[in-house]
Amino acid sequence: MNKIKYTILAGFLLSILYSCDSYLDRELSTDLTYNEVTRYYSYSRSRVAAVYARIAPGFLNINDAMMASATDEAEHTIESSSIQMFNLGSWNAYSNPDNAWPTYYKAIRDANLVLVSLDSIDFDIYKYDPRQQQVYQARLEEVNRWKYEIRFLRAYFYFELVKRYGGVPILTEAIANVNDNFNNIKRNTLEQCIKFITDECDSTAKVLPVRYGSDDLGRATSIAALALKSRILLYQASDLWNTPAWAESYADNALISISGNRVEMWKKAADAAKAVIELAEGNGYYIHPDYNSLFGSTNFTNDEILFARRDGDSYWFERLNYSIGFNLGQSGTTPSQNLVDAYETLNGKNINSEGSGYDKNDPYSNRDPRLKYSILTNDIWFKGRNMEMWNGGKDAPPIANATKTGYYLRKYVNENLNLLTNQTSVHSWVIFRLAEFYLNYAEALNEYSPGHKEIKESVDKIRQRENVGLPPLPDGLSQDEMRNSIRNERRVEFAFEDHRAWDLRRWMSAVDILNAPLQGMKVTKKQDNTFIYEPVKVEDRVFSPKMYFYPIPQNEVMIVEGIVQNPLW
Repeated sequence: MNKIKYTILAGFLLSILYSCDSYLDRELSTDLTYNEVTRYYSYSRSRVAAVYARIAPGFLNINDAMMASATDEAEHTIESSSIQMFNLGSWNAYSNPDNAWPTYYKAIRDANLVLVSLDSIDFDIYKYDPRQQQVYQARLEEVNRWKYEIRFLRAYFYFELVKRYGGVPILTEAIANVNDNFNNIKRNTLEQCIKFITDECDSTAKVLPVRYGSDDLGRATSIAALALKSRILLYQASDLWNTPAWAESYADNALISISGNRVEMWKKAADAAKAVIELAEGNGYYIHPDYNSLFGSTNFTNDEILFARRDGDSYWFERLNYSIGFNLGQSGTTPSQNLVDAYETLNGKNINSEGSGYDKNDPYSNRDPRLKYSILTNDIWFKGRNMEMWNGGKDAPPIANATKTGYYLRKYVNENLNLLTNQTSVHSWVIFRLAEFYLNYAEALNEYSPGHKEIKESVDKIRQRENVGLPPLPDGLSQDEMRNSIRNERRVEFAFEDHRAWDLRRWMSAVDILNAPLQGMKVTKKQDNTFIYEPVKVEDRVFSPKMYFYPIPQNEVMIVEGIVQNPLW
């Protein structure tokens, strides 16, 4: 019997073959032949789980930073982190802090390999035993379901590529070795990629269950498939994928844009979001009354969560995001004043609006409760004391690596861990939750049927969550006013959930918003223990039109003739 090494983490194109990145080279050594690996049910089950493990959590995936720190949501405290390349505009086709191309093509290759091998599982021990027929049928059904789970995951990986790069090569068979002809591989058009993903969503939604028992929590469901379809159809209808003029004289517009009736696109996006809502709510999912619970250690059981990646116990997220004022804290992702200003006052008004009740001397009182659930502000109680963001305080400058913005992250952070004793907590990265599809529905409906009563109803459903309790939107908003309200609602509802970077791109507002300075708050403590709050500029930032899409890694463009670079890179 010839022994082999079975490589769980595979790759794409020549990056598969020649990569020297250590994290790409992890292998699982076994004493099994390839046939044994693919024949045995137990090993196949593990291989399916390995594809799930390819879903990237957004907690620390860019050099220990969240993607929020490459947007107007936050600043990463550690200046040496590669996330700063986004903000400085120093990233390019040779060096990208979010190098998703090889990451997701490795995941896609894993998925393709598993799909091929699932037909090789040997069930003869059950098939020919009359006493095992029930087990035999159950295993057959389970393996058939795995195929659709893997197809969903592959579609999700393709979406993650498409939102970054535009049209990409669609591969449904594994690239095996150096003898494969890579020059036959070309980028599919953006429209072809969208169709592939939506078709896969439709197919998998017909087969996958709506819910699982406790032993299978976290697996893909029919609702997750419809959720992915809703998200990509919203992107399809949005400005970026319908406005190629920004790319100047780019010769391959079909890779970055589509053509067609946008009103019809918006209708399809609205219908897709509505389908998610109806299927979810018809099967026991709902807008949870407690916003804060959506991000705690047990959130994977929350009935607003439609699909999430659950990580094992760890303390790294807390260690990297606790304030420098706590033992072993490193400050990490620190929210911006830009984001804080987006939270309305309790009467539902922008802080700069007449009659808002905003008090610049007490800026965090009388505010949308999602502010305190998501962001640690000065003097708020946390881990047994009040936070000291004032100059000279425990959590503030001049302490090295203290927040530059005057804030710390609260969302997803478990405040009850003692890092000195290595206490740990489960963390689950939310990929789809029901609130998104109410706001997807409202956004799409506002574009093709402005004034429809369900637009306001959908947004109010989110605003009036029990422990948020904002007033409903005013009646009679114009289409533009409603559009702005929906966009702001997305901003605060999904803060730090990796929506902002892509929303700003698809709305084509990134050039204005991400090219503007990042703001923070300077806090000074007076002798009477009150505070002075002064908005300050934290840093200038850079975002140019070419950054609407990532550049294709230059080694792929140079070696593979069919891979065309994105515009302006």
